Amino acid sequence: MDIFANRIFGGEIHVHNGKIIDILETENTKGPFFLPGFIDSHIHIESSMLTPSEFGRMIIPHGTVAVLNDPHEIANVCGIDGVRYMIENSRLCPLKFFFGVPSCVPATPYETSGAVIGIAETKLLLLKPDIYFLSEVMNYPAVIAEDPEIKEKIKLAKQYNKRIDGHAPGLFGKSLIKYIAAGISTDHECESIDEAKDKIQLGMKILIREGSAAKNFKTLLPLVDEFPDSCMFCTDDRHPGDLFSEHIEGMVRRAIQSGSSIWNVLRAACSNPVFHYDLPVGLLQKGHFADFIAVNNLQDFHVETVVINGETVFEKGKNLFNSGLSEPINHFEIHELSLEDIQSLEVETNLPMIDVIDGQVITGRMDSLPFDEDVLKIICVNRYNKAKPAIGFVHGFGLKQGAIASSVAHDSHNILAVGTNDIDILRAVNRIIRSRGGIVVTSPHKQAFLPLPIAGLMSDQSSEFVYASYKNLEETAREFGSQLTAPLMTLSFMALLVIPKLRLSDKGLFDSQKFQFI
Repeated sequence: MDIFANRIFGGEIHVHNGKIIDILETENTKGPFFLPGFIDSHIHIESSMLTPSEFGRMIIPHGTVAVLNDPHEIANVCGIDGVRYMIENSRLCPLKFFFGVPSCVPATPYETSGAVIGIAETKLLLLKPDIYFLSEVMNYPAVIAEDPEIKEKIKLAKQYNKRIDGHAPGLFGKSLIKYIAAGISTDHECESIDEAKDKIQLGMKILIREGSAAKNFKTLLPLVDEFPDSCMFCTDDRHPGDLFSEHIEGMVRRAIQSGSSIWNVLRAACSNPVFHYDLPVGLLQKGHFADFIAVNNLQDFHVETVVINGETVFEKGKNLFNSGLSEPINHFEIHELSLEDIQSLEVETNLPMIDVIDGQVITGRMDSLPFDEDVLKIICVNRYNKAKPAIGFVHGFGLKQGAIASSVAHDSHNILAVGTNDIDILRAVNRIIRSRGGIVVTSPHKQAFLPLPIAGLMSDQSSEFVYASYKNLEETAREFGSQLTAPLMTLSFMALLVIPKLRLSDKGLFDSQKFQFI
C-alpha cells in the first residue's frame, strides 16, 4: 500500500541493514497487505502499569511500531531519574520509543509532587538525542499569564528545534490564540468537533484520542476526512485490558468501517506523526527504515507480521523477542495512617461535590450534597511527606460496599481512595502504603490487589499477570456496585487539577475552572 500515491499493487520489499533498498512491482496480488506500521502519537506508558519494554511486547502484535511517550507520571514521582529509567528500560524492546520532556512537574503549585523538573532539568533533557519534544503543556493558565518558568521552557524547546505538545481542554477565543502563538502545536483534549476545528484553523494538529477513560474518537472522527493533514491517533491512557484487545489498529478498523477514506485514516495512523515530529520511522518507501506490517485484509486489519528496523519482531501470533527488567525506582515516604487521620468533621450540606462523568476525564460539579446512596467519601493522601489527608465527597462511583484506593493518581500520584466507610478506606490506603504502591479494592469479606513497586505506578510482572490482576480489580469493583466503564482509571483522574471542573488534591478540594481551592 503506497500511502503517498494512494494505490495498492503487488510487489516485493527488499531490505538490507535495516532499510528498504528497493520495492519491485510484480503481478502477484495474493497474500497479505503490507503497509507502514502504526504510531501512537501521545501516550503515558505508566498508565498501562507496565514497564516500557513490557508495554512494547503488548502492543507490537497490534501493528504499532512507534510511540510518542510523555514520561510525565514517573517524573512527578522520581524526577529526572524517572525519565532516565523509562528511556533505559525502553531499549530492552524493539518498539521505537520517542520521549518528551515533561513540561509541568509538578503539574500545578496546588499539589505535592515527589520531584521538580525545572528549567535546568528541562535544558539537560532537551539536549539528549533521544528526546523529541516538550511534552503536553497542561498548565495553560500559566502560558496565557506568561509565567516566566513555562515561558523559558517553551523558549528552550524552540531553541533546540523540538516540537511542543499542548493540553487545553475547552480553551477558546483570545486565550486559545495566545496559547497557540506561544508555539504549542498539538492538542489531545478536544471535547467537541467545533473546539477541534477552531484549533485546527489556528494551526494546531489534533490528536484523536481513544483511551480507557477518555474517549473522543467517535466525536472527532469526521476531522480525518475534512482535515487529513491535521489529525493523528493516540490512546493517551490505556489499561492492560484494553491493550490486549486492540491498540491503534482498532481505531483504524473502526474509522474505515465508519466510511472514512482509508488513505486519510492511514495518514493519521502512520505518516502524520512522522512528519510533525520528524521521526526516524519508515513509511514503506525506498530508502526508508524498514518499519512495516502485514495485515490479512483491509476490513479486519488483523496483523500477521511486524517488521521494525528490518527485523521481523512478530509473526504467526508470536513475538520474536523478549522484554527485560531494569532496577526498580520508587519514592514513598509515609507510614500507615490511623482512623483519626481520615475522619472528617460534620460537613455542611452545601459543600460542592465532585460529579463523575462516565467515559470522560472532565468531571461535573454538584453544589449541594443529596445524601443518597451514591455519595461517597473521597480522600487524597500525600505520599511524599506526612500531612493530614484532604477529604471531599464524590457522586457517581456507585459503590455499595467497601473501598477502592490507588497510588496511580494523576498528576502527582499521591494516594486516592473512595469508599462507603472509613474502616474500609483506611484498610485500602494502608495496604498501598505497606506495599509502597498499588491498586486495591477491599471490603471486610474480599480483597483484590495489584502491587506496583516501580514508582507506585508500574508492575515488575508480565503483561499477562497485570492484565489478570487488573481484570480482577475491575470485576471486584463492579461486584461492590460500581457501574463505571473504567472505575479504577476514573479514580486515578480525581486529582487531575488541570481538567475541569472539580478535583481533590492532597491539599484540598479544588475548582479547576477558577484555579483555586474551595
